[in-house]
Amino acid sequence: QVQLVESGGGLVQPGGSLRLSCAPSGSIFSISTMDWHRQAPGEEREFVASITSILSTNYADSVKGRFTISRTNANNTVYLQMNSLKPEDTAAYYCHAVGRRTYLSAYENYWGQGTQVTVSS
Repeated sequence: QVQLVESGGGLVQPGGSLRLSCAPSGSIFSISTMDWHRQAPGEEREFVASITSILSTNYADSVKGRFTISRTNANNTVYLQMNSLKPEDTAAYYCHAVGRRTYLSAYENYWGQGTQVTVSS
């Protein structure tokens, strides 16, 4: 069973930066869209940013101008550079991808286990 593995979370002061990474734990033939979502305690999971296979990006209004999503198609890795972090960015961040394991497979949804980002002084 292929899963996505996130890394890079941690504790940072307001105004600081973090870079999250996400990559599949096994082989995936191709991935179309990759995106990041986040969920704060007691809140619903929300969209943060997405990037397509042709590198078209989209961001939630709350992170525009502060977060940058990027990817390397060679190893199906997606990144989230987070600058000017605010306490309200505190959440568990989840990576998601739509991909297929082989040329003949149907497209599936893949999720990571999440990585915690805490913004606090």
